[in-house]
Amino acid sequence: MVTKSLCEVTCSSVSTLSCAKYDKGVPKKNAFFYSLCRKVGGDERITDNTGGLVAHRADSSNEQAGEVTSIAGRVRHGRLQYPMKGYGSRPFLFETRRSIPMRKIAIYGKGGIGKSTTTQNTVAGLAEMGKRVMVVGCDPKADSTRLLLGGLAQKSVLDTLRADGEDVELNDIRKSGYGNTICVESGGPEPGVGCAGRGIITSINLLEQLGAYAEAEKLDYVFYDVLGDVVCGGFAMPIREGKAQEIYIVVSGEMMAMYAANNICKGIVKFAEAGGVRLGGIICNSRKVDNEEEMIKAFAEKLGTQMIYFVPRDNMVQRAEINRKTVIEYDPKVAQAGHYRNLAKAIDGNTMFVIPKPMYTDELEKLLIEHGIAS
Repeated sequence: MVTKSLCEVTCSSVSTLSCAKYDKGVPKKNAFFYSLCRKVGGDERITDNTGGLVAHRADSSNEQAGEVTSIAGRVRHGRLQYPMKGYGSRPFLFETRRSIPMRKIAIYGKGGIGKSTTTQNTVAGLAEMGKRVMVVGCDPKADSTRLLLGGLAQKSVLDTLRADGEDVELNDIRKSGYGNTICVESGGPEPGVGCAGRGIITSINLLEQLGAYAEAEKLDYVFYDVLGDVVCGGFAMPIREGKAQEIYIVVSGEMMAMYAANNICKGIVKFAEAGGVRLGGIICNSRKVDNEEEMIKAFAEKLGTQMIYFVPRDNMVQRAEINRKTVIEYDPKVAQAGHYRNLAKAIDGNTMFVIPKPMYTDELEKLLIEHGIAS
């Protein structure tokens, strides 16, 4: 996906200067920094804050806007804009077009912890930010996209294969949801028959074959909403085979939710070296447990990661679900919608990706005693 950003800087009389993106006068978090170096013959080179060459324009003698050609780094195209001739201390604008790779995210957590609700509301926040997102539901219930679609209207991949055989087209297994999101449900076998994990493998492989992840789709994100724990190889497939690169674990202050999260971290460690998957953080979906936020922060720190966001408990979530909508669509002005927007922004701006350090059970119990209800 190609996006634009505008970097306003002030040129001094010295040969090298730095600049950062600003938002209402405040430097943005994770802003890109550049340096401008005047070269012999009028050449200009733009480098990042580590000194690495990012972009180059051969002729800087023209005070009008000039094209920038990419040499390395994330900048692909750009434009230097000079408001008037000469540099002095006058500002100029550097507009970049950056080719950003699609981010592949899997959401894990204990069954019933609120993964699907959290995922869909977060995706709604990203869609509101202008991101193009595909959600792949990895649950036999096929309910991972119902809020984005306004109800259980999605025919799963496995149902489609059973009905139509292998003569399937991409639009047969995906639907457009809220904010132009793309919704896919893997589905599964009939209850009590077959392996649901194999359904995930079949679905993701078919999506790849049909070009769902192709560059032409211009996806910014793919989210895998995965059922339960990673004890089953099929459910571990998104991380085992590198389909997902970032993992976020939904937890609460309840012991079994934290136990499941710790277990998931063991799975991430197992596949981290081979597949390059990393833990992006812990999402606390509050259950109003005593000292919950403090405890989850301590839990995340022990794992070597971060609590990326604390989502407070609010009955507005249930009201929106009854109406088959995300909170952002149902009532965009309520506080809970703002929390989901903040979570989306936190994930979008996240740069902390780690191989976690799972705890032994007695360590986890000790943490619960220190920070939990027993304290």
